Amino acid sequence: MASSSSSPAVTERRGIPGASFVHDVQTYLTESGLDCNSALAFLQERLQQYKLVEMKLLAQQRDLQAKIPDIEKCLDVVATLEAKKGTGEPLIADFEVSEGIYSRARIEDTDSVCLWLGANVMLEYSCEEATALLQKNLENAKASLEVLVTDLQFLRDQVTITQVTIARVYNWDVHQRRIRQAAAAQDS
Repeated sequence: MASSSSSPAVTERRGIPGASFVHDVQTYLTESGLDCNSALAFLQERLQQYKLVEMKLLAQQRDLQAKIPDIEKCLDVVATLEAKKGTGEPLIADFEVSEGIYSRARIEDTDSVCLWLGANVMLEYSCEEATALLQKNLENAKASLEVLVTDLQFLRDQVTITQVTIARVYNWDVHQRRIRQAAAAQDS
C-alpha cells in the first residue's frame, strides 16, 4: 500500500468539493478519526450531495440547450426582417399565440423589433441593436453550456472517486471482520 492515505486533494470547482482517492483505507480511517461505519456514512452523504448538484446542473443544461435554438430562431427572424426591409414587399408570418393556436401577420417595412427580456419585460430595439444583443446572448449561452459540461464532467469524476472509495472502505471492513473471525475461531 502507499504511504499516504489519499492522492493530492482536488480542492473544488465552482463550489463542488473535490473527492480524494483513498490508497490506504487504514491510514485514511486513522487520519480522519472515523470508524468504518462513520466513514461510510460520511461518504454516502457526500455521494448524495454530488447527486443533488448533478440534478441541478442537468436542469441548467436542459434549459440552456432549449434556450440556444430559441435565440438562433430570433436571430433568423431579425435577419429576415432586415433582408425584406426596403423591398416594399411585406413579410407574411405565422406565429404562435398560445400553445396550438397560431395567427398570421403581415409585417410591413420595419426598423425595430420587440424582444422579450423575461420577467414580463419587452423592449423595442432597432434591428441592428437586436441582432447585436441576440448575438451576445447566444455567445453567452454557448459559453455557459461549455462551462456546465465541464462542471458535469468534473462532478461525474468526483462521483466515481467517491463510489470507488465507498467500495474500498466497505471491502476493507469486510476483510478485517473475516480476519477477526478467523482469529477468534483459532483461539477457541
